Amino acid sequence: MGTAVRVEIWQENPNLAKRASDAVFTEIRRIEEVMSPLIAGSELSQINQHSAQRPVVVSDELFQLLKTSKHISDISDGIFDISFSSVGYLYDFRAGKKPSEQQIEQLIDKIDYTAILLDDNTHSVSFKHNGVKLDLGGIAKGYAVDRGIAILRNQGIEHAIVTAGGDSRVLGDHRGRDWMVGIQAPRNRSALATAVPLSNAAISTSGDYERFFIEDGIRFHHIINPKTGDSARKLQSASVIGPEGVMTDALSTTVFILGIERGLAFIEGLPEYEAILIDQHSKMHYSSGFMPAGSGNR
Repeated sequence: MGTAVRVEIWQENPNLAKRASDAVFTEIRRIEEVMSPLIAGSELSQINQHSAQRPVVVSDELFQLLKTSKHISDISDGIFDISFSSVGYLYDFRAGKKPSEQQIEQLIDKIDYTAILLDDNTHSVSFKHNGVKLDLGGIAKGYAVDRGIAILRNQGIEHAIVTAGGDSRVLGDHRGRDWMVGIQAPRNRSALATAVPLSNAAISTSGDYERFFIEDGIRFHHIINPKTGDSARKLQSASVIGPEGVMTDALSTTVFILGIERGLAFIEGLPEYEAILIDQHSKMHYSSGFMPAGSGNR
């Protein structure tokens, strides 16, 4: 999934702990084989290659994740859109390459989640027109950490954390106290902006500091605004806390693109979720129901 995956378990039986953690890594590798756009035989690659010509039947797992993605698109007025890759595929952050304004203008109408047609009867996916490309980078890692926690719970583990890049989900507590999950300081890789106490919850952070390059003083990064085809630049990072990683992952992307005022207003409308936003001046902003740990030191 293009990121480091970590499993930490509190368990007195080391054999059980190893068996459980191995099962998590096996599951995450399986999910990658299904959902990576970079693996030619993945279900997602088959969708991208063929869905404009014919319906592509997919697994129930992927079908349900696509339905969840479209639901989040609906409630965010299209700010979260897995078809961002219709333009986003032209960016190469390692090579410092971006699409031209003309290329964006030609392709921007291909970013359109309503062009993704899902047939509940056949569990198939089709596109309304050519040129649509899907990427689950804004939701699949959250789904993967959810699956990891489900596997640990089924194995009898009661205290654990599964992390995939900026997405973490916590099972239980840290043996009588909360797990403390750090939020990266966007402009200082060796420092944390803050730490969040969690038990039985998920947290996802979307930031402009993981995959990016700077050209003529402008930061180009992987979180693409589907309305413009360009990198979103209202925030340095957005973290969302809630019960499920699949949702916090997608919502952190959404809030990052929306910015401070619209992003916080959006989160306030979702009672189970809270947010911590870091603006372009490195100032932190919190949703109303969130009480930050160590807030007096920020």
